[in-house]
Amino acid sequence: MMKFSCFSVLQRTFSLHKAHSIKDMDNTFQLVRNIIPALTAKKHKGQDGRIGVVGGCQEYTGAPYFAAISALKVGADLAHVFCAKEAAPVIKSYSPELIVHPVLDSPNAVLEVEKWLPRLHALVVGPGLGRDVCFLLGQGILESSKARNIPVVIDADGLWLVAQQPALVHGYQKAVLTPNHQWLFSRLYEAVLRGPVDSSDPHGSVLRLSQALGNVTVVHKGEHDLISDGQQVLTCNHEGSSRRCGGQGDLLSGSLGVMVHWALLAGPEKTNGSSPLLLAALGACSLTRQCNHQAFQKRGRSTTTTDMIAEVGAAFSTLFET
Repeated sequence: MMKFSCFSVLQRTFSLHKAHSIKDMDNTFQLVRNIIPALTAKKHKGQDGRIGVVGGCQEYTGAPYFAAISALKVGADLAHVFCAKEAAPVIKSYSPELIVHPVLDSPNAVLEVEKWLPRLHALVVGPGLGRDVCFLLGQGILESSKARNIPVVIDADGLWLVAQQPALVHGYQKAVLTPNHQWLFSRLYEAVLRGPVDSSDPHGSVLRLSQALGNVTVVHKGEHDLISDGQQVLTCNHEGSSRRCGGQGDLLSGSLGVMVHWALLAGPEKTNGSSPLLLAALGACSLTRQCNHQAFQKRGRSTTTTDMIAEVGAAFSTLFET
């Protein structure tokens, strides 16, 4: 079995809520492996994940495609994209494997998405959504998802909405936020904690943000990904590459949507009492970095997210099935 000394528990808090202790790095990553369902002929279509992606407008069609196709490549059985009408034919042309719903600019857009929520295991909100549409629809879609207890991964413009209305996710334990190292994390932090980020204490910053949001899982993407559930902070510094092309965050969010479903389905006997969303986030961050690393070895400076997605199968096998 491969050793992953690059994954570590960097900080724990001790409060009235007992923090779970993960004793060593290898054991932590083994818990990630535990949540991955076995492949078997006895399963039916959809059992390993039906993932929805809410995003896609006239300007941005690549982001929802990257998120949805990544979910399929990781192991989801079905992926739905809820997008604007003008984005639909473009996204369909990228892949016939995605189920595309051109509903976000319809008068009853929230209701159109709501109809499908009972069939979905997780929802990714934000890739390529556009701020105008996000503000109008995001609140209704997030509220409907919470009412049905559906896990949500919030990225890109979805995070902009949360920065405007933190109450939308406060205390929702099935939400994961994935702000990048640049302005998204800072804006979200300042909106929630009413003060600037302490750049000298990145681990404490992500911990405090998670706690202030009611222990919502936060993935602070950067040179090292910092993941917190308000009780502990995990760092993923698995080797990637120096290539930073657009779309890598979409690969992460799509992968994370699948892994969140798997982690919640696995139950405490496989997660050993650890936060399932924390383990899912560690797995998705690791996979994204491994895809980046493998693609860069082949393509170098010309590496794009399309090249990374082509590496998902081999990267998944290297990390989780070796």
